[in-house]
Amino acid sequence: MNAASKDAAGIIAGMSAVNKGALVLGSVEPPVVGVNLNGLKPMKTKQRISEKECEGSFKPESTTVVKCGNDTDYAKQIRPAQALRSGSLTKQQSVKERHRVMRIKAEEDISNDENEEHNGLPKQRISKAQKRRDKKAREARQREEEILAAAEDAKFAPKATELRAIQTKLLERQLTLHNIPSDGDCLYNAVRHQLSQHGLANHSVQKLRNESANYIRTHKDTLICYMTNPKTGDLLTDDEFNKYCETLRTTPAWGGQIELKALSSILKVPIEVLQAEGPSTVQGADEFAGPNLLITYHRHMYSLGEHYNSTLPIDKTVGESGGSENE
Repeated sequence: MNAASKDAAGIIAGMSAVNKGALVLGSVEPPVVGVNLNGLKPMKTKQRISEKECEGSFKPESTTVVKCGNDTDYAKQIRPAQALRSGSLTKQQSVKERHRVMRIKAEEDISNDENEEHNGLPKQRISKAQKRRDKKAREARQREEEILAAAEDAKFAPKATELRAIQTKLLERQLTLHNIPSDGDCLYNAVRHQLSQHGLANHSVQKLRNESANYIRTHKDTLICYMTNPKTGDLLTDDEFNKYCETLRTTPAWGGQIELKALSSILKVPIEVLQAEGPSTVQGADEFAGPNLLITYHRHMYSLGEHYNSTLPIDKTVGESGGSENE
């Protein structure tokens, strides 16, 4: 073999040794040796990377260890999963890596379970349907608790306290409440119910309103001193007085002491008003003979304002009603 052939053979052998001894890492290319065809002398077109240079230039980025060059040089490679797929890990290292991933996943599951226990949540996975049922059950329990709490509070509310006081006074007289609708006509319907209970001539709500408006207008000089503007507290002017009478006649305006005086005078009967606090008041007691028409006054029964109810003897049917329809 001549010298050129020996040189070529040596170059080929050297290239095989390089390919066997060095591991290509990342983007580092394997050394390439060129041959000068004229002189058949080896010429390095790219600098061969030594084992020491390989170790110095590679930056470890993960915890997986792989061989670099020979058995004594190691480097850390990023993305173990990629290494597993590329086959750069040995079988033993692949198994260890899978075990490591499984151990980390198990630790995360345990941590999640501990957090769920800390938050009072069950370990097992709950379906969406079960979550909806649990939510409805919680809401139902909450509503029930709120109802019970409201019922307990209602025992001491002004409305309940007032109602108990009125019922106690009625019981002493062997009477019970007869509820009247809260529609603005409660005073007139309570009076109508009392008229029917005593067998007296009854009238429609509209007729009672018309007669009351006429009475107030006729007795303006007597009643005006009791009629004030609710906003200013001043006595009503002539225009305000006329508007008051017209409102009484044409709308379901609430009635008070002025209307009670008018009704007692129109019907020529005394009208007694029983309330929770203080003695009863009677309109027309000095002018007309009894029996009294007995109605009740409630300050706190409805949020919209004061209310009037009628009464019944305890031994009578509670289902009787004065109604609110016109006759």
